[in-house]
Amino acid sequence: MRQIEAFHAIYVSGSISGAARVLNVSQPSLTKVLQHAEQQLGFALFRRVKGRLVATDEAHVLFREVSDVHERLSSLRKTARNLRSGSAGNVRVSVLPALGLDLAPAAIAKLRKAHPGVTFDVMTQHHDEVLRSLYERRCEVAIAYAPAPHPRLKIIELCPAELVLMHRRDAPKVPARIELSWLKGKDIIGLSTSGPVGDLFAAALGKLQVIANEVISAQTFYLAAAMVRHDAGIAIVDEPTAYAMSNAQTDIKFFDPPMRFNVCAIHLEDRPLSQLARAFVQGMREQIVQTQAAHNPAHNRRL
Repeated sequence: MRQIEAFHAIYVSGSISGAARVLNVSQPSLTKVLQHAEQQLGFALFRRVKGRLVATDEAHVLFREVSDVHERLSSLRKTARNLRSGSAGNVRVSVLPALGLDLAPAAIAKLRKAHPGVTFDVMTQHHDEVLRSLYERRCEVAIAYAPAPHPRLKIIELCPAELVLMHRRDAPKVPARIELSWLKGKDIIGLSTSGPVGDLFAAALGKLQVIANEVISAQTFYLAAAMVRHDAGIAIVDEPTAYAMSNAQTDIKFFDPPMRFNVCAIHLEDRPLSQLARAFVQGMREQIVQTQAAHNPAHNRRL
């Protein structure tokens, strides 16, 4: 662990002196740790070039692995520190970027006010990365859209949501309710890399043999919504993104029939949620429902 800390600090700071200040140790002791690490590895990690410390090719390769281990050590220390100080605990969360815009921050803020001792580690990740974080135990709970059933995963349905059309208010001739056939031949900002929800939209178009012109392909709903705000076109996005990104110049229309999907909390089957994680999940459910009702009072009637 000392060698990992020393290597990481030296690599990031670019000098023994800078790393010693970060770790609050003396330069000679840090140099000894580095030398011992190099002896065990059998190759040099750094070389002196014109008075500067330069990482070797082997160090660059090794750093990718060390960085991940260093992050986990930091999380371990934080957990131990919380336990030692008697604080309520730590919750590690992964959410989709769409949920990280407004809903997750609001839910976390409310939980922190109720339990000031709680700390959070929050990641925003795409769908596949969210599930990988669970498998690798980098997070305790994930909030995502329409995950596929898996024997290792416990899926908790929080509430349904819909895909919506987001457009500028000055866009011509947009119906109050959108039938998918209306999109035929229209230029749209597409959902080609948006996971299960993107697949839902593509399947709905395919079923009706509707072909839209995907003039822009965005990796996140947030990016698609931002393009709408800048008058780059119309976009199909999820409700949470539409609500978080809407302003006086934009409008939201629902599809008829609706394209619904479930917002879910996910955790490993063999790793039940802590009490704090359960409180966070409940907070997310309440926040989503409140946001839907605030932006569209008819939402519950539609569901």
